[in-house]
Amino acid sequence: MTAQTMEFKTEVQQLLDLMIHSLYSHKEIFLRELISNASDAIDKVRYLSLTNSGLLEGEGDGKIKIAIDKDAATITISDNGIGMNRDDVIKSLGTIAHSGTKEFIQALKSEEVQNNPELIGQFGVGFYSTFMVASKVTVRTRKAGEPAESGVVWESAADGSYTIDACTKENKGTEITLVMKDDEKEFLDQWTLRGIVRRYSDYIEYPIVMDVEKTEGEGDDAKKVISEETLNSQKAIWLKDKSDVSAEEYNEFYKHIAHDFTDPAKVIHYRAEGTSEFSALLYLPSRAPFDLFYKEFKIGPTLYVRRVQIMEHCEDLVPLYLRFVKGVVDSSDLPLNVSREILQKNRQVEQMRKTITKKVLDTLGEMKRDENDAYLGFYGEFGKVLKEGIHYDPTRKDTIADLLLFESTHTEVGKLTDLQSYIGHMPAEQEHIYYITGASRRELEGSPYLEAFKEKGYEVLFMLDEIDDFIVSSLHTYQEKEFKSAVKGDITLDKENEEKKKEAQEKHKDLLELIKNELGESVKEVRLSGRLKDSPCCLVAGEADMDPQMEKILKSMGQEVPSGSRILELNPDHLLFSAMNGLYEKDKDSGTLKEYARLLYDQALILEGSKPTDPAAYARSVARIMAENAMR
Repeated sequence: MTAQTMEFKTEVQQLLDLMIHSLYSHKEIFLRELISNASDAIDKVRYLSLTNSGLLEGEGDGKIKIAIDKDAATITISDNGIGMNRDDVIKSLGTIAHSGTKEFIQALKSEEVQNNPELIGQFGVGFYSTFMVASKVTVRTRKAGEPAESGVVWESAADGSYTIDACTKENKGTEITLVMKDDEKEFLDQWTLRGIVRRYSDYIEYPIVMDVEKTEGEGDDAKKVISEETLNSQKAIWLKDKSDVSAEEYNEFYKHIAHDFTDPAKVIHYRAEGTSEFSALLYLPSRAPFDLFYKEFKIGPTLYVRRVQIMEHCEDLVPLYLRFVKGVVDSSDLPLNVSREILQKNRQVEQMRKTITKKVLDTLGEMKRDENDAYLGFYGEFGKVLKEGIHYDPTRKDTIADLLLFESTHTEVGKLTDLQSYIGHMPAEQEHIYYITGASRRELEGSPYLEAFKEKGYEVLFMLDEIDDFIVSSLHTYQEKEFKSAVKGDITLDKENEEKKKEAQEKHKDLLELIKNELGESVKEVRLSGRLKDSPCCLVAGEADMDPQMEKILKSMGQEVPSGSRILELNPDHLLFSAMNGLYEKDKDSGTLKEYARLLYDQALILEGSKPTDPAAYARSVARIMAENAMR
């Protein structure tokens, strides 16, 4: 077959240009990425060989080899993994079929990524890091199980195109040859490559080998011999004793599996024994990945069975609300040929999931207690995800509730409190845990809904995440104290004045009814308020109604929200209410009184962050009243 020249897809060329011209430091990661890809290829062929032993082709165990040719200025990395056919090569090396490509290309332009190019692996484009150091890259590959004549050779100089042709390759797998740039010749030194392997890939379970020249004998008998030497320890890090693993080794392994450039927030390394035996090396990241809330986000640690990788992302091992957990789980009990369908029905897997979930939650509890600064950083990144467990895992909702943090009326800006501390601060007469939802603390601090709470000295939690009201509804109580929204239902904090409020409600019932009739279906009730002290009015939802903040969020997402009117509460001690009562006693049919009723309703809308029903009419009424008062 004649070699065919093809152009890169637009996003690939953009990516190559940015990698070549924008990334300056840590260029050695190209080797880590190629070794990681080779290891994945061997994992895959080993797994497929469980049901098709012919794929191994009698070659024995997996191996990754690095070869240096200083005269030709090349480095070749080869493996005996699954390999690729022509379609695989075009798909893998000519296009980038990844949901995060656009985000990554944008991120590459940032100073953060230019200083930390390890991030590239997170986006599944590690192969392209070769062009940071190579002027030309050649890939020779043949897919396992296909004839030698079906090999493929791919070549590119990152000039906007690549060539692809057929070739004969005796062994399955892939070999990648890099022609090093003139200013990157330092990577042709075997000691440099040896150091990179030890730093980034020592835990790879397959031997990473290199032909090393040594001198044997002494004096006239001395001679140079070349022997193949293994560069990595090959010991699966998760099977080592914790005392034998350094913090740096833990961190580098995390970066390898998570494709992250930051160190993890916490390492969880343990062996479970009993009804289900397995080793687990799990990590809590220190920063949230860009696609954490994407539908395509890959969930779950890598599952091994007796050191054979069975599944890269085993979502059955962790609940959805712990989807940020990275790591490896190696079982000694599961069958080697376990399938996804079997996993979903396997009681051992369910037991592993329970054990892992408990271990992660216990670790978070210990972090919160003993390493509070580290926990605060972690919670800032993943607290919103962790909260989902209140709804999805009701059997552990109390444990998860202990981990939640909030700002409140009693905390400084940016400082957080927990529910245990809130309970400890409650006055003896306080019956509920009060909270208010909103988009920001600044928006909520001046809210009229908090006036009575401030006067009584009651703490109110600021719940600023979109899902908070939904989560609180699922939690319902904490340590037998019921949650109560500051913007829903009837609030009465002062029992002594409750009777007084009822008497005032009865006394002014005709005025309240007039206001209700004037506003019609806009409100379902008009009543006197127990929560207002300074403001004249506010709108509140019924006890069982949807939280107004949640209603706004759903509407902004284009979702239909059941229509329902709310309750207009009036402050009986406000001068405006007294003035309206005076007008009512003089003239029950006063047009001014009806205008005031509409203005009150619009003012209540503004106080909650909404627009008046008719902004132009509202502005005219306010302007007229201001003018009349100015002329008196």
